[in-house]
Amino acid sequence: MKYALIGCGRIAAKHINAILTNKLDLVAVCDILPNAMETLLSKYELEKDNNIKRYTDYTDLVDNHPELQLISIATDSGIHAEIALYCIDHGINIIVEKPIAMSIADADEIIRRSEERGVKVSACHQNRFNIAVQKMRKALEDGRFGSLSHGSVHVRWNRGKAYYDQAAWRGKWASDGGALMNQCIHGIDLLRWMLGGEIEEVYGVICQQYHEYLETEDVGMAVLKFKNGTIGTIEGTVNVYPQNLEETLYLFGENGTVKIGGSNANNIDVWNFLDMDQSDDHFQGLKEITTNVYGNGHERLFADMVDAIKRNRKPYVDAIDGRNALEVVLAIYKSKKTGKPVKLPLESFSSVDMKGTFYIGKKIEK
Repeated sequence: MKYALIGCGRIAAKHINAILTNKLDLVAVCDILPNAMETLLSKYELEKDNNIKRYTDYTDLVDNHPELQLISIATDSGIHAEIALYCIDHGINIIVEKPIAMSIADADEIIRRSEERGVKVSACHQNRFNIAVQKMRKALEDGRFGSLSHGSVHVRWNRGKAYYDQAAWRGKWASDGGALMNQCIHGIDLLRWMLGGEIEEVYGVICQQYHEYLETEDVGMAVLKFKNGTIGTIEGTVNVYPQNLEETLYLFGENGTVKIGGSNANNIDVWNFLDMDQSDDHFQGLKEITTNVYGNGHERLFADMVDAIKRNRKPYVDAIDGRNALEVVLAIYKSKKTGKPVKLPLESFSSVDMKGTFYIGKKIEK
């Protein structure tokens, strides 16, 4: 399968590793910084492969390679939608790193145009493929929890100035968003997916406690009221000292309680059900070894997308899933802006609508 990568920054290595594992044919890479492409390729001893074309303009890449069957987009978040729509208009299937877009309007347009043109879009929420997450989902689909009461996600990480200094787009409303949009959105995706998807109302708050050099929040919390009667809570922050602490997901039902923990929702810390038997013994304490906070899910997400293209089916994590996770983050932002609960569905809102929420260089709010 002919493949290209647009964006060769921090997350790009996970994409290259995934396509090599899945034996895709790397046709081209693109980045506005030529050195970023060479650094990435050299990591996999591909820098001398002249068959891999290099581009600094994504439109040139797309225009010159009509044979491409799959492109993944791993640029700064602010141009995900622009690139995605260009690829869709050229009939190329895409995997888009989170968030799928920065506005509801752009996410809706990605869905509309991809459906109109028969192009497959996968939102890169790779944590859905974690072993622990899959075990929780299977128990949920098998009805083992009984009636659900509530669930919660906590992303308690650390990001300091050195992290934000790596790229000028970080910590800006137009190109990145804050802790909820960048770090917590994977957990938000899992929570909404597990609790039933359809949300009636969101109430949230965000603050900027320690990162006064950013435009955006470094901590956010929210309560989600689902249409099926369940309640969800969210805590996302980059203020944990001195390093990442955990990404946890809890699910509570009348007949079951599960806590997924670890650095990136990769372990099962608690596994209790009314109908426990010997087959459950190996779930308690299950740990999936990972080398970083991105986990192992990219390889599985790419494998699913390749299979979806070959079999002409919907990918496991599609554009609507990407929109759903984005919608929660934007609803929390809107709730902060208005000081009120926000009803869903959210028909129009963008991260740039939050500009001016915090003074850069001061620890006080407007």
